[in-house]
Parts: sequence; structure tokens; C-alpha cells
Amino acid sequence: MAVHVFGIRHHGPGSARSLAKALAELQPDCVLVEGPVEASGETHWVAHEQMRPPVALLVYRPDSPLRSVFYPFAAFSPEWVALTYAAQTRVPARFMDLPLVKWLALPPEATEAEPGEDPMKELARVAGCTDFERWWERLVEDRGDAAVFPAIHEAMGALREHGGRALSREEELREAAMRQEIRGAVKEGHERIAVACGAWHAPVLIDMPAAKHDAALLKGLDKVKVQVTWTPWSHGRLMRASGYGAGIESPGWYEHLWSTPHDMSIRWVSKVVQLLRAQDLDASSAQVIDTVRLAETLATLRSRRMVGLDEINESARTVLLFGDDAPLRLIDNKLIVGETLGEVPPESSAVPVQKDFEATLKRLRLKLELNDKLLDLDLRKDGDRERSHLIHRLTLLSIEWGTQMDGRGKLGTFYEIWTLRWEPEFAVELVGAAQWGNTIKAAAGERVRHAAASATTLQHLTALLEPVLKANLPAVAPGVLDRLSQIAALAPDVGHLLDTLPPLANIIRYGDVRQTDRDTVRRVAVELIARACAGVPVACGSVNDDAARETVNRIAAAHSAIALLDDEPHRALWLETLRRIADLPGVHGLAGGRCARLLLDAGALTIDEASARASQSLSPGVDPLAGAAWIEGFLEGSGTVLRVNEALWALVDEWVRGLTAGNFQNMLPLLRRTFSTFAKPERRQLGERVKSGGGATPSMQTPAAIDAAFAARALPLLTKILGLDQ
Repeated sequence: MAVHVFGIRHHGPGSARSLAKALAELQPDCVLVEGPVEASGETHWVAHEQMRPPVALLVYRPDSPLRSVFYPFAAFSPEWVALTYAAQTRVPARFMDLPLVKWLALPPEATEAEPGEDPMKELARVAGCTDFERWWERLVEDRGDAAVFPAIHEAMGALREHGGRALSREEELREAAMRQEIRGAVKEGHERIAVACGAWHAPVLIDMPAAKHDAALLKGLDKVKVQVTWTPWSHGRLMRASGYGAGIESPGWYEHLWSTPHDMSIRWVSKVVQLLRAQDLDASSAQVIDTVRLAETLATLRSRRMVGLDEINESARTVLLFGDDAPLRLIDNKLIVGETLGEVPPESSAVPVQKDFEATLKRLRLKLELNDKLLDLDLRKDGDRERSHLIHRLTLLSIEWGTQMDGRGKLGTFYEIWTLRWEPEFAVELVGAAQWGNTIKAAAGERVRHAAASATTLQHLTALLEPVLKANLPAVAPGVLDRLSQIAALAPDVGHLLDTLPPLANIIRYGDVRQTDRDTVRRVAVELIARACAGVPVACGSVNDDAARETVNRIAAAHSAIALLDDEPHRALWLETLRRIADLPGVHGLAGGRCARLLLDAGALTIDEASARASQSLSPGVDPLAGAAWIEGFLEGSGTVLRVNEALWALVDEWVRGLTAGNFQNMLPLLRRTFSTFAKPERRQLGERVKSGGGATPSMQTPAAIDAAFAARALPLLTKILGLDQ
């Protein structure tokens, strides 16, 4: 017989071991593996010294990279074992399945299975197992011998005939395409063809219908263009919980089963003990022996051919952990699932932007890791600045490799601290970046140009500008700024103009570390200041409390930003605008009070002028709520001016004393909210002053007359202490 079909479980170590034995016995002259036929030309990379599973074949549409399919392989995947055997023995190997040029063109309804009872579950139920996975593990995976394949084919044949589930259109097409590939291998003259496929498909690849039946099924299917590349994968992404259809529950455990044919239990428990000891949890050699013995006893009682993960976990919980389940989560994450990330040869990448990314990683000495890795960058150093550029460019390409953290106590604007964590799915985004350019820098720049051209809001452009400069894309920044100016000229909402100023000011003030073009940013900033000054007074009139507070917060942020610009003409224009707001008839008290305070802090308003404005706002003829809003706006954030100014203190004190009982109850929440924004020492000092009856605090009391002769006696000693006598 020319064709030998081996029905396997994807990512099953027992199936892999059984298949390895079957191939060694058969010594095939051709190997066919279930997988994307377009990737047949990529199978030679399996034998490359830099190819380390888990890895995946990524097949995607160049015109729509998000329409893609991953085909993952682990070291314990039977398909990987078959490809490795073919590479080592120099036997021709290729994939067989419905070509993805046709599969990716199928309408969604073609991939939907008909509803009905899952025959796999029914088989497990009849066998007395809780689910099909348990049945397969006990009767197939635990054996690891080639004699199991005829039994698998018989069981799957019975399920397909009597299981009651109709095939989807996709399944019919896939199996027809597999049979066509087998026929092609036979026609080529191969005498011992080994076929590795999912167990469900095995029966229909052994007993095949007429070739014209399959040809009719496959005729007339639409096609699209696809490309293929290898990409690193991870054990975590092999899990069913990740959404992977053929996922497994314990890839780290399966890796151990595959790589440890002897003394499997004791070696695994030894790994567990090493992990526990690394976490300062006691575990002795005697406990290792007791854990293994208990696991073997449980397996015997359960009629299992070999110890399983369930038996080891239960034994470890009893002997090593004394019933505590918490450490089991650590064991699950670190060992049962595992943290292995595969590696592919750089030259196997099919997309230029991928090759550029890999070369950049190598040059900057960065590695892709699945665990969180802290990266501390000093932007004064060329290498660290380039690393920062790379991370920001990837972010612009929607590849969120890094999450920026606060400075953790580090001073200066030249530090960046990142948490890096690579997810295998980023490979799709990386391939998608190819539509924008052949390098990471070029792709990021082109995508920004496209985003800026289609942007319609200042918020979008402002959020785009800072990352552009941090990514060191100087050729792109002017276009973003020009677009920002165009939209700003037509922006109806002055609040958005104010929101744009702080990030621009930060770029101008701190851009020297990144060597950015600050003059261009400054030009746009001063244009926005002029437009904001024209519109802010109008935005402060006839608004409710919530709108007033939102506007005041924006004004305060813009005020701080303008102070950073060190531009005296526009600072003067801004201060004049604040004065106009403070003088505006009918202005909301919160806005009027806040603008008065900003003017006072900037030296554009004297303390006497501020007291006069307070007196006007707190006069008996003014609504108490309006007066309270003015006080809140004026004092929010700092009570220093109230503590040191006697006139203002007296005004507020008199105003509070003059409130009726009802008004005082209404004002109390607002006043408490205002005073809660003061620093704790300020609150304490103000409280002490009230407690003392409202008089001057000790720090304000007039000092007694100074006895000059008595004070002069200390001068020689002070002169000596200060070193002024030398």
C-alpha cells in the first residue's frame, strides 16, 4: 500500500511519540502533513539551527493583513515531528489542506458547522470519561506506540458514520483538497507516503471517493493572494483559553512529557520543588519521594497506564503544600503552562519590515520576552534614545510592546521607564505594518501621515504629535503641525484649543533631550494662544457649575503651559485675557475667582486689588452661592494667601459670620471641599488661627523692640561660625 494515514491529536506528545515510532518503522519516501499548502516551500526552515519551537506559520492576505491564519507548532506537535523526520532523512515533505488562497476567500457562512450533538463528547461519555480530552489522553496519549493508529481510525470512522453531526462546507472542501494532494503524491510515483492529519479526517483519507467527486467540489472557488512567514509563538498561546481552536490546557507539562521519556514523574516534581525553593518555600528531598509515590499510587488506583498531571498536582498539594492551593497558581503559570517563547531564523521572514525589526532588535540588544521586563532608559545616551524611538514607533503602528511607567522618584526629563511584554499576536500587526513601509521608521511615519490627513479633531492630532516627536520622526512632524493649525483655525470649541497647549508646551520646554525641532512647535503654540485668548472669555459666561469647573481646569492647565513657553508677549496677552474674564459681568464665580488667583500668583494683580475683588464678590448684595464659588475658585489648591493676608482673612471671616443658618448649611460642603485642597500644614495653621479667636497667628505678630546692643554680642561668634572672619 502506498498511502499510510496516521490520525493524530494536534499538540499531543503521546501522538507525537507514536508517530515518530511509526515513521521510523515505515521509512516513508514522502511525508504529507495537514497544513497550509502555500507554506510547503517553507518546510526546510524546520531543520535550521536557529529554529526553536514553539513557532507558527503565519499566512495572511497582503491587501488585508488582519485576514490571517496562524498554524502553531510545538516541539511535541506530531506535525512538527513529521516535518523534522523528513528534514533529517532528506525526504520530500509538504502540507496538504484547502489552499488558503481559496479558504480566505470563503464567505463566513461556509465555515459554520451544522448544529448537533458533538460525537466526541458522546464517545467520552460512553467510555466513562468526563470529556473527550480525558478519553484521548488515557487511551491514546498514554500509550505512545504505533499500534494505536488502526484503533483511532476505527473509532473516528464509527463517529463520522453514526455521530449525527453534518460537516460544514469548509470541512468538505478541506478534506477534498487533502485527498487531491494525496493523489498527487501517488501520481508522482512515491511508494511509501506518510500522511499525518487530525484524527477526525483520517477515515475519509483512507477510503477515498472518486477523484472527480473532489474536483467538482473544489471547482470554481474564488481566490485571493496570500503570503507566508514564520513567526515566534509561545506556550501560553497554545492554550485553549487563549482562543486557539486546537488549544491545550498544559503546554509546559506536554513539553516535559515529550522531552523526558524516563523518570518523568520524579523529574517533574523536582522542577516543582526548585520553583518552590526559589520562592522561599520549604521542600525536602524526602517530600519529593513521598509526592512521587503518592502520585503513582493514585494512578494505579485509577487504572492509568502512567502518572498524569492530575495525580501529581493532587499529591503535591497534599505533601508539599499541606493543602494550600495558592502555590499551585505559581506552579501553573511557571511550569504547567510555561513561559517558553520560540525563535525563528531572521532570514525566514518574508516581509521586509519584519527583517528590519529583527535587525534593529539585534543592534539595540533587545529581546522579545513573554514576561514583564523593566527597561530603564536614559535619553542622554544614544543607545537608550534609539530604544525609546523604537518603542514609540511600534506604538504608532498599534504594536503595544511597551507600557510607560512613572519615573519612580527619578528626577529630570531624560528618563523613561518601560515595562516590555511581547505577545505573539503582535506578529500580525507587524505584518500589517508592511503596507506602510519596508522599515519600522518608514512604516510609522507613513501611518502617521495617513492618520494626520484623515484627522478631524484637535484632540486626535495633539495625541498624535507628542508620540511622533518621541519616535524621532522629524520629517513627519511638520505635516502634523500644519494639519493641527488648519483644524485649529476652524475649531468652534475653545476648550479643545486650551487642551492642545499643555502637550505642546511640554515638547517645547523638554524637547532638547530628544533633539526635536522646537521652533516649529512654538510657532503653532503661539497661534493657538492667540485664538484661545479670543475665545476663552466667551466660554466663561452663562455656564453651569459643571461646565465652569471644566473650563477652569482647562484655564489652569493652559496657564501653566504658557508659563513654560518663556514668551513674554504672549504671556502678557494671556494675563490680559485672564483679567478680562475676572472683570466680565455675570461671569461664573468659579472662573472669576480662579482667574483672579492666577493673576495674583503671576504678579499681575496686587494683594490689595485681590482683596477688593473678594470684597465685591462677598458683599451682602451678592448671592451667597456665587460668593462661595468665587472663594472656591480663588483659594482652591492653596490657602497661603488667606493665611498671610489680614484683610482677606477678615473679609472671608465676616462673610462666613454673616451667613444665615440655612445658607451656612448650604455653603458648608462647598467650603469643606475648597479647604480640603489645601496642604495639611496650611489647614492646621488656619485651624489654629480660628481656634485662637481669629487673631493674628504667631508668625504674623509684631515682634518686640530689638535690643541692638544685646544682639551685637552674638555677632562675633556668628561671624566665626560662618567663616567670615578669615
